[in-house]
Amino acid sequence: MASPRQALQGKESSATHLARELEELNRIGIALAETRDIEQLLPLILRKAREIAGADAGSLYLVEQDRSALTGPRRSGDQRQARCLRLRLMQNDSVGVCFAEHTLPLRENSIAGYCALRGEVIELADAYQLPAGLPYPFNSMFDEQSGYRTRSLVALPMKNGKGEVLGVLQLINCKRNLRARLLTEADMAKSVQPFPPRSVRLGLSLASQAAVAYENSKLYGELANLFDGFVSAAVKAVEQRDPATSGHSQRVCHMTLALADAVDRVTHGPYADLHFSPAQRNELRYAALLHDFGKVGVREDVLVKAKKLYPLHFARVMDRFDYIRKEAEVRYLRQTLEVILSLPQNRAQGKMDEIDEQGARLFDELERCVELIRKANEPTVLPSAELAALREIARRTYLDPGGVEHPYLTAEEVRFLSIPRGTLDQTERLQIESHVMHSFNFLMQIPWTQELRRIPEIVRAHHEKLNGKGYPAGLTAGEIPVQAKIMTVCDIFDALSASDRPYKRAVPAERALEILQLCAREKEIDRELYRLFVEAKIYQRAAEPA
Repeated sequence: MASPRQALQGKESSATHLARELEELNRIGIALAETRDIEQLLPLILRKAREIAGADAGSLYLVEQDRSALTGPRRSGDQRQARCLRLRLMQNDSVGVCFAEHTLPLRENSIAGYCALRGEVIELADAYQLPAGLPYPFNSMFDEQSGYRTRSLVALPMKNGKGEVLGVLQLINCKRNLRARLLTEADMAKSVQPFPPRSVRLGLSLASQAAVAYENSKLYGELANLFDGFVSAAVKAVEQRDPATSGHSQRVCHMTLALADAVDRVTHGPYADLHFSPAQRNELRYAALLHDFGKVGVREDVLVKAKKLYPLHFARVMDRFDYIRKEAEVRYLRQTLEVILSLPQNRAQGKMDEIDEQGARLFDELERCVELIRKANEPTVLPSAELAALREIARRTYLDPGGVEHPYLTAEEVRFLSIPRGTLDQTERLQIESHVMHSFNFLMQIPWTQELRRIPEIVRAHHEKLNGKGYPAGLTAGEIPVQAKIMTVCDIFDALSASDRPYKRAVPAERALEILQLCAREKEIDRELYRLFVEAKIYQRAAEPA
């Protein structure tokens, strides 16, 4: 009989052991909670379960919808027929594992299926010596193919907080010595033992933690997919309002990420110590895709304005000149008729020739006016002589049917046709530039996660220039996020080289690079990022899918 002192020492030892177990489970729980990527989480779950239970090998099954059953006939309310088990992972410390992920029916005629359906722990001292009457056999296919020998086995249901079984952890061959490799029957006899109650208890606790972590990871993935879908829909919404720029956001995104990767690889220069984590890269991806979303807040006619005059206004000018011509034709015909009726034939012919010459000169002049207006309406810079001729046209007048005098061109029409660059006047250009703040204000309404919180700031700065002459805030080099600097280089290149803008002609890639180089010299864009853009041939990625 143990002495009181021995009993006390035993209790202290047991308490210490329990504290260590709880501490280990807590560490594992933290590790599982911090791992969001399912492809990283599942191997971690199985490895930690094997470690805590002392298992040489193991496999992980997930319960999922059976798509083949869902597409075929199914009895109403029979949920089991719509589910299956997917073998997602196998690990083994003693032999190499080569397996193909596959599914099996969720039925009680397999160890994992029974565990999943009943939600019960299955413990086997020897998988080849099963008690009579069990509904499931042991599947020895892996042993036969690999030369391995399964002895002790425990199957643990992965239950979430609602008691639903999300998967099964199957642990194989509990080892007395964790470093031992099980290569022979002698190794098995020496090292393998049944899983002790402590290992089963710890494994079951970990299986529950794993189920919650898996469920959270799956939910996180679904939310990420949901947000990706929202971003894609947002980009399409912009493209539908401005079809001319279709594909721009995806191309900018693709080049931006490629340039960020190039920055990651540099070993010298100002960006040698700059590296983007996967989370920061994802943040940059979203920012690049959403950088023009604010265009939904810009008037559509301004957004897609291809010529200096809006189509309706240009048609009005053409109708006006058509009226002037027809009115002149009627006037000259009336004059001709008056000559015929009032003068003898020998005198009338000379007068009619004079009227015809006047008409021909006027019609030629009207044709030249129309051609000049058509030319001025294009997004090009007019030579000063033609600009003066345009103003001269505006000084000419005609009479409407009521006898009221009007100019050939209104002051507003002359102002638009005199736009020195592009198709937008100052007011319209400010409306286009407002898309940046529309984007920022929209993105600020989204409750971003900590990892994505800088997206609005990056987007707001993608039209800023290092010399402080950009918009909307006139930020200088030190105030502009490097992510925005990267995006700006790619955005400018695509705007120059893309053949999707009706108001400008695309320039060849070589010319676009020359313009970017000039921007770098003028300290509008980052010189080092421009160098990387050229050296890494990022511009060639514009044609690749994002």
